[in-house]
Amino acid sequence: MTTPTTNQEPQKKEPAEIVEPKKKKNFLSSTYDELKLVVWPNKQQLFSESLAVIIMVSFSAAAIASVSRFYGWAASQIFR
Repeated sequence: MTTPTTNQEPQKKEPAEIVEPKKKKNFLSSTYDELKLVVWPNKQQLFSESLAVIIMVSFSAAAIASVSRFYGWAASQIFR
């Protein structure tokens, strides 16, 4: 259902005050506090994810090399 239109302008809201965060600790202690919140992987996760990255990088490198060799071969056939 639609609301009827009026000739009144919408009320303008006051902008909220910007509150700057209080600096209660120095940089190194804040960094240490953030690092305590990180969920670090266990050995099994680290191994399996590292293996997945190595395999994907190898496949990507092989694909790029094969495309490069194909275009090199095609260029040598065209421009000989």
